[in-house]
Amino acid sequence: MRQELRDLLDLLNLEQIEFNLFRGVSPSEGWQRVYGGQVLGQALMAASRTVADPTRTAHSLHGYFLRPGDTTIPIVYSVDRIRDGKSFTTRRVVALQKGQAIFNMAVSFQVAEVGLEHQFDMPAVKSPEDCQSFAELRARYAADIPEDYKASATRPQPIDMRFAEPFNEFKPEKMDPYQHCWIKTVDEMPADVRLNQCLLAYASDMTLIDTAARPHGVAWTDQHFQVASLDHAMWFHRPFRTDAWLLYAQDSPFAGGGRGLSRGSFYTQAGQLIASVAQEGLMRLHEP
Repeated sequence: MRQELRDLLDLLNLEQIEFNLFRGVSPSEGWQRVYGGQVLGQALMAASRTVADPTRTAHSLHGYFLRPGDTTIPIVYSVDRIRDGKSFTTRRVVALQKGQAIFNMAVSFQVAEVGLEHQFDMPAVKSPEDCQSFAELRARYAADIPEDYKASATRPQPIDMRFAEPFNEFKPEKMDPYQHCWIKTVDEMPADVRLNQCLLAYASDMTLIDTAARPHGVAWTDQHFQVASLDHAMWFHRPFRTDAWLLYAQDSPFAGGGRGLSRGSFYTQAGQLIASVAQEGLMRLHEP
């Protein structure tokens, strides 16, 4: 397994320090605050570790980001085992640093059932083989990367991302509030359904808020642009693997009041809808 993917799986592999307490760490990559997807993935892992029945997998999560996370100290995840029912299991997770909550999340797990089915069709976009990768785009626009971000922007990533609508993220033009991105891990993943869910939760925060910024032509590296995830909701519809291409179709129906709303849908290459996402993010453009 490639080292960058192994490092990500190690990041999600929490240490259990008490019956309902787990400890996670953050990578030393020079970021000012903890990446939101990391907290999502780790919190989901903590909740999953308290569900003994392996046939029960997460079907939904709803979380709120409360304070910026400090990358230099561990995060403690406290799990409340709210309910274990016949079909559903409910957990509440609070992420703590220095005695304060930085994130909280409710997660619901369900036994596998058969029922009525329908879904929206997958959008018609270019195949991943015909799209430029994130690494190729960043190499193409290397001269525009701010010096403070060059080390992290050029580091090998555990998730391959390919954009159907390529753009320069460091000097963006105004674009429609839609985005289509293919993703998959750079190496083979274990078959564990819960681990793949945690990894997809991690990946779901990578580009979602950017979709709300596209109509405004502002870069996330702009020192006058304050951007952060406020909440995150996710629904898992079917089992999936993250080492096969998944299309992340995103749109932003609204921005205003210092906030932007984004939605996303994950599809397999065969067109199966496997997960849905919604997020509101803080978006403030301060005066120079």
